[in-house]
Amino acid sequence: MSAIREIVIRDWASLVQELFDESLNPNLDRFRSPYAFRGLADPSYKLETSLVRLRHKTLEELKFIEQRLLDSFKKYAHGQFDEKLSIWHWISLAQHHGLPTRLLDWTYSPFVALHFATSDLSKIDRDGVVWCVNFWEAQNWLPPGLQAALQRKRLSVFPIETLAQEFEEFSKFDNPDAHLEFMVFFEPPSLDGRIVNQVALFSFLSRPGLQFDDWLQSVSAANPRICKKIIIDKSLKWEVRDKLDQANITERVLFPGLDGLSAWLKRWYTPKHPTAP
Repeated sequence: MSAIREIVIRDWASLVQELFDESLNPNLDRFRSPYAFRGLADPSYKLETSLVRLRHKTLEELKFIEQRLLDSFKKYAHGQFDEKLSIWHWISLAQHHGLPTRLLDWTYSPFVALHFATSDLSKIDRDGVVWCVNFWEAQNWLPPGLQAALQRKRLSVFPIETLAQEFEEFSKFDNPDAHLEFMVFFEPPSLDGRIVNQVALFSFLSRPGLQFDDWLQSVSAANPRICKKIIIDKSLKWEVRDKLDQANITERVLFPGLDGLSAWLKRWYTPKHPTAP
């Protein structure tokens, strides 16, 4: 039996209520959600990094490939290399442009997550899902040095400058005697309008081969508040999609440029019930 909370939603009002649940911060008397959100078009999709999806067999091989990928990216990223930039800037840039990494994309915005759960019309007849991970609760699994760095600055997630001070190289994470398995959320640099408009966050796992689903399952057994999985019933997907479009949560906004514009127009003019050829 899964230790992760699953909530099935079948109407818009309940969906909005669940997405913004626990948002009131009593210390600030402001609505500031403690969750990072990730939307997927199908609940069967795993929280699997693009690096893991390369299917290398051993952890040592995965570490080697990760380093070679990033070194090669820096070498061939013409006009981008700056030796003053940290490895955290480089992996953010690489992830943003599709290089396999141990990062996963998240967002501060529940509506942006809903977009990614409903934008793929080939999956519109399947349930969608929004993963919600509490970044305050996730801090309980961080090494003491990283916990202290966040607490000193009263931060919920890391800026890359703080991570660069604590961990100049990813290999420092991989000492099993010094660190248990953990995950950090960090804010990528504002590389372009896409990252800004998607209110982006990245998660970084302490082992390149660590499965996020397995880690969440393990820690949820100790602390059920760390995450929840909101299942959007397939009967609700079209309503969610249409309301997001009217709220301007579209590819045109989230992917500025002609590619995003074309993707939005294609979906906008796709009929709900296509006629047979």
